[in-house]
Amino acid sequence: MIRRRTALAALLAVPAVARAQGTYPNRPIRVIVPFAAGGGTDVSARIWAQRMSEIAGHQLIIDNRGGSGGNIGAEAFIRTPPDGYTILLTSNGPLTVNRYLYRDMNHDPLRDLLPIGQVFRIEQLLVVNPTAMPVANLQEFIAQARARPGAINYGSAGAGSSLHLAAELFKLRARVNLTHVPYRGGGPAMQDLVAGNIHCMFDSMPSSWPQVRQNTIRPLAMCGSKRHPLLPNLPTMTEAGVPDCVAGTWIAIFAPLGTPAPIVARFAEMSRQALAEPALREALARAGADAEWAPAEELHATMVRETAMWGEVVREAGISAS
Repeated sequence: MIRRRTALAALLAVPAVARAQGTYPNRPIRVIVPFAAGGGTDVSARIWAQRMSEIAGHQLIIDNRGGSGGNIGAEAFIRTPPDGYTILLTSNGPLTVNRYLYRDMNHDPLRDLLPIGQVFRIEQLLVVNPTAMPVANLQEFIAQARARPGAINYGSAGAGSSLHLAAELFKLRARVNLTHVPYRGGGPAMQDLVAGNIHCMFDSMPSSWPQVRQNTIRPLAMCGSKRHPLLPNLPTMTEAGVPDCVAGTWIAIFAPLGTPAPIVARFAEMSRQALAEPALREALARAGADAEWAPAEELHATMVRETAMWGEVVREAGISAS
């Protein structure tokens, strides 16, 4: 009898959140995306969320909280209850670069976010206008850049954008001097590249691929750690002679600090299961994203490594967004 009373007392003492873990999720889950609707991260997130809703048995609702390079959404997320019903889905910029760009940033992603895992990646590559920049490969490009310091210009989606940072990383690793021409978005920069008004740019696969297929621009190297299946003959930067020049957009999911481990593990398992499905992988590929799951420990290590790397790039280039 005493044992039964003790067991009952222990059960009643368990917090409601902990008791709910066994049935998680039992209601809709809000996914904060700290960017405006319609961008690459948002589009990929909605494709992923649709399949995740089916696996979870409850809807994953995308909540766009754009502004301040992703900081506004992240800071709103940090204040949410740690019960597994609000998740952050964001890209590497707010996680590893913003601390160097925004003086008024009020959180530390390495300290204030609980990693669940990486979900997808969008690769970048160096492309040139074949008339304005008639080179056949990366080594010819580097040779011309070294022979004419500052004479070759590159476009980007704006100061501090991932495309700008990729170019600055390349300049640092290849020891060349290129001139930055910022645009209000990657689209206008690509238009000027096709027109021959700029020599080159670093761009994402979704944006560049249609122009590469039409031979209006020429790819010189991938900025990823491996070749891309759409361009299997195109070397990586490392293969082409520029090591440690890996730049791309990876997207990951996080829970608030204090979220119970079983809930985090359950959400991670649902995500891993969804990303392993060929139908979802194909849908993401059509949107320009590659399904690429990485567990929490690997994600955290990537954040630490890239935070140090981008700090070096931002300091060398003197980039600031605020």
